[in-house]
Amino acid sequence: MDATNAIFYIVILVMSIVIHEVSHGFVAEYFGDETARRAGRLTLNPIPHLDIFGSILLPALLVLSQSPFVFGWAKPVPYNPNNLSNRKWGTMAVAAAGVLSNLFIAILFGIIIRLASGFNMSVGFYFITSAIVIVNLALAIFNLIPIPPLDGSKILFSLLPESAFSFILAYEKYSLVLLLMFIVFFSDYLYPILAFLFHLITGLLL
Repeated sequence: MDATNAIFYIVILVMSIVIHEVSHGFVAEYFGDETARRAGRLTLNPIPHLDIFGSILLPALLVLSQSPFVFGWAKPVPYNPNNLSNRKWGTMAVAAAGVLSNLFIAILFGIIIRLASGFNMSVGFYFITSAIVIVNLALAIFNLIPIPPLDGSKILFSLLPESAFSFILAYEKYSLVLLLMFIVFFSDYLYPILAFLFHLITGLLL
């Protein structure tokens, strides 16, 4: 991948991550918690959301190393679960909001690709729209992994009974190690899932 395409990928990734995080904040506000708004995080301006390593350095490294699976993260949008009108379902909804926002974007641009397939569209058009689908699918898949602080863990923890509290604390204690191990040893195994969903949504082969 040349430098121009790599820059496009990273820009698309950053904006997709921002939408992901803002979605968390809006759903938290819907359930009664205004922490994200008071912190100035309900904005599409990427600056307040950027995490230097997760939003820029890691994605750049993955793109430049020709990794089959590119992902990243931003600073988590703050919210207080104690302010939610329904703590259990509100927490689950807040966690799911980011994943669903990325899936929505992927499906929307997948439909655009399908509609445009009957026209003589440029290579650049297909590159950008395909990149948007790929990046948002990758974010959705990655964030569903049940390792803290990813959204999949919050969804899982919301479903567990209160008796699992000690397990959750122990699990969170080693979450960084588990996440790094997953990225290093297992992230490539997510590529077949990404390729299948990309083909399902766009009708194209990845």
